[in-house]
Amino acid sequence: MTDTLPNCLPDDANAHFVGRVWRPDVDGPSVVTVADGEVFDISSSFATVRDLCETPDPATALAGAKREPIGHLEDILLNTIAPDRDEDLPRLLAPIDLQAVKACGVTFANSLVERVIEERAGGDPARAEQVRRDVHAQIDGDLSRIRPGSDEAARIKETLSAAGMWSQYLEVGLGLDAEVFTKAQPLSSVGWGEAVGLHPASQWNNPEPEIVLVVDSSGTIRGATLGNDVNLRDIEGRSALLLGKAKDNNASCAIGPFIRLFDASFGLDDVRAATIALRVEGRDGFVLTGESSMQQISRDPEDLVRQTIGAHHQYPDGFALFLGTMFAPTEDRDRPGEGFTHKPGDIVDISTPALGNLRNTVALSTECPPWTFGAGQLMRNLAQRGLLAG
Repeated sequence: MTDTLPNCLPDDANAHFVGRVWRPDVDGPSVVTVADGEVFDISSSFATVRDLCETPDPATALAGAKREPIGHLEDILLNTIAPDRDEDLPRLLAPIDLQAVKACGVTFANSLVERVIEERAGGDPARAEQVRRDVHAQIDGDLSRIRPGSDEAARIKETLSAAGMWSQYLEVGLGLDAEVFTKAQPLSSVGWGEAVGLHPASQWNNPEPEIVLVVDSSGTIRGATLGNDVNLRDIEGRSALLLGKAKDNNASCAIGPFIRLFDASFGLDDVRAATIALRVEGRDGFVLTGESSMQQISRDPEDLVRQTIGAHHQYPDGFALFLGTMFAPTEDRDRPGEGFTHKPGDIVDISTPALGNLRNTVALSTECPPWTFGAGQLMRNLAQRGLLAG
């Protein structure tokens, strides 16, 4: 990974970026920002990213925060991914802390089709291609133009059901209610350069490149970043009731590299217009590329936020919300007809010009560093550093 260090962040002097770095000298995480390639600790002004996002105008608050220089961004990135990482130097973390981590599923038409295929194939990749042909034979036209909850969406549900292809995924893909689930626990997400984990029981899986919105406790969207909502297709395909096992495992949620705060130069319309690029490169020489265009999402990001937070559900520390992906790889990697699945050592790059690059290496969840630093440890660390006063 150190041979080709990607552009972590866009070269945009107007952008306001916030993230987190592990500082060995204080034995804990610090909230940071980046300017001209330098990383600055702003923890004396904002002890957590949550605190910054709860201000009336996070971008303005960030600009006025006290700054302590802690190093060059490139040096921190290189130390983060180095096989012989220097534990006495800073490394990058996921840019969120106390926020809940939620995710939306089946928000793109082709994702809906692939979820139906997984279910009807019972999680068996060898059956997927025939099921894919059967499903597509019943669909007339482009599903991406169909608005969930509309009369046309209801007719498509009826057509597939009449053909014996009813699926619970049709309800969340075409019905009024979005699928919103808990992806990971607060503080458990991994950041740029860290290993992203697969449950060892899975034999059919793939990355899910997505934009992640950062939302405060009032439901106001404060910024966006990139995420990898790792998907275990065989486990979820066996039963949707196994979604927790398929989605929430050690290191299975990657977010980063930094949050780009909304301001005059970047906002929700930029998210709506974004195209997210994916590249997977394996040790075996296999290369997979793809794109996910937010212009083809079937539910507007604001609607997904409204379905997540409101009178029915509150988030006092805010939340991060994965918006879903249209990317579901079908290209064969090994055996014909079995499609794509990860192998340990795969390098996954997710990028879009306004947000930069999220890079992770695939490993088994059981072989990734265990998650040990939770909310209790964070509060004690911040208290010892005198950052919780007031």
